[in-house]
Amino acid sequence: MSRSRTAILAALALVAGASGTALAVVPGSSGIAAIPCTVDYKVQNQWDSGFTTNVTITNNSAAKTSWSLKWSYAGNQRVTNGWNAKVTQSGTAVTAANESYNGALATGGSVSFGFQGSYSGSNALPTAFTLDGVACNVDNGSGTPTDPGTPTDPGTPTDPGTPTDPGTPTGKVDNPYVGAKGYVNPEWSAHAAAEPGGSKVANQSTAVWLDRIAAINGVNGGMGLRAHLDEAVKQKGSGQLVIQLVIYDLPGRDCAALASNGELGPTEIDKYKSQYIDPIASILSDSKYAGLRIATVIEPDSLPNLVTNAGGTAGSTDACATMKANGNYEKGVSYALDKLGAISNVYNYIDAGHHAWLGWDSNFDPTVQEFYKVATTNGASVNDVTGFIVNTANYGATTEPFVKISDSVNGQTVRQSKWIDWNWYVDEQSFAQALRTKLVAAGFNSGLGMLVDTSRNGWGGSARPTAAGPTTSVDAYVNGGRIDRRIHAGNWCNQSGAGLGERPKSAPAAGIDAYVWVKPPGESDGASSAIANDEGKGFDRMCDPTYGGNARNGNNPTGALPNSPLAGKWFSAQFQQLLQNAYPAVS
Repeated sequence: MSRSRTAILAALALVAGASGTALAVVPGSSGIAAIPCTVDYKVQNQWDSGFTTNVTITNNSAAKTSWSLKWSYAGNQRVTNGWNAKVTQSGTAVTAANESYNGALATGGSVSFGFQGSYSGSNALPTAFTLDGVACNVDNGSGTPTDPGTPTDPGTPTDPGTPTDPGTPTGKVDNPYVGAKGYVNPEWSAHAAAEPGGSKVANQSTAVWLDRIAAINGVNGGMGLRAHLDEAVKQKGSGQLVIQLVIYDLPGRDCAALASNGELGPTEIDKYKSQYIDPIASILSDSKYAGLRIATVIEPDSLPNLVTNAGGTAGSTDACATMKANGNYEKGVSYALDKLGAISNVYNYIDAGHHAWLGWDSNFDPTVQEFYKVATTNGASVNDVTGFIVNTANYGATTEPFVKISDSVNGQTVRQSKWIDWNWYVDEQSFAQALRTKLVAAGFNSGLGMLVDTSRNGWGGSARPTAAGPTTSVDAYVNGGRIDRRIHAGNWCNQSGAGLGERPKSAPAAGIDAYVWVKPPGESDGASSAIANDEGKGFDRMCDPTYGGNARNGNNPTGALPNSPLAGKWFSAQFQQLLQNAYPAVS
């Protein structure tokens, strides 16, 4: 639970609005957009003698190369340690100055830092801030003329809280999946039910993929976003319901592969904003959908590609180098976080790849830095991020019961095996939990939650190991005991032998908000041969079962199923395999 105060720089004139409510504006400006900066001070957690706080500064004035924020406490609060800023205290006065790596603050950019403190008695919010010596006008919590409010902080919290429960602002809950049923997509459900035995899983919740502009209104007579939301309202009834939307249409999308290339060219960031994100935000803001919990999965594969495939490595591509150079992945994701995060019932989860992609230190740490950068620039704030999702549309095991990264065989660590290849993780859950810890330490909110896509990672059936492998060598041990039966962990397209994984479930493990089915089982990852289409989707040889592989998968066979259709199209043979190899088994 958390509470916040948004501070707005002073030198404002108060003007009475038509309704009698006073509005704060800068003379000669168009209103809030011209305010030099905002400061959001949020208590994330509080207990009898201590608290943790996140502070986000948004700069709307000239770009800065360094910054210093100051405030004073009315009580006996003491800062004990901080992160992403040099936080010092003298008496009741506190100063937070930038670190060497986050002093640059562009116009419209944001930066966040956090700290832990102690107190006794009351932990009152600060009443005044200064940024680089300029005084701030502070929300007094009532929405009076001193607080014009913003879309994410209207000035009056929906849950005022108590000393032991500081409340959750803007009506959001810590974990949207707890206490809520999941939306069943009628279109996917009909496909599943039409398959032999498919009715046994046709009632499971799967995500709706908005993978092109046309999907917003519906393609070829199919359901558009409003139709899905209207259906979600019906399914919700008097309880709680979470509907999952995949935001997936960045310029130059899928730069390291071809199967899911998108409709927008590398430079079409303005079109992405105005014709894709803005219409989605407008629909989600409709008051008729305010009772839904809307979980968005933000742009699968995009930001990890900037870390690993944009130059200097065996998997690099010219397309990824272009997207890193022009910054449009970062700008697009930041814009989506900002616009969607401002809606009180939307919960943003950023895609975070998977363990067999980012589990090495050389990828893991730069990815955390990339995520923080994107969540604190171009108008976005860490408060726009509910969490992250791993294994989206992939096949990595949630947990490996018979292989642990700490195992050794005859004095050799299993990290030396060809399958693990010096990775620090063998499964998705351990990767997600470790990533969460790093992200919070980097400045994300302490309530950050993780999702794991378990739609196709069950690996059941007769090939599933039932015990650890032989100890004759590290390779024999790992290959004999791993439940992930792919030829190589880098294989990702329509994998032979895969099965349905854990059914959607809320709060299944520490730090995990939910197991989810984001990739609807039975929808293809890509075509096994070239197919002409008007969706921008290309032919990727990793979907071709006859291909001998490339540097990304160690030049191994792809393990892809034959005769697959375009990405997103129904693939009956794959669904039947997933159903047969489900683990837990479908009953």
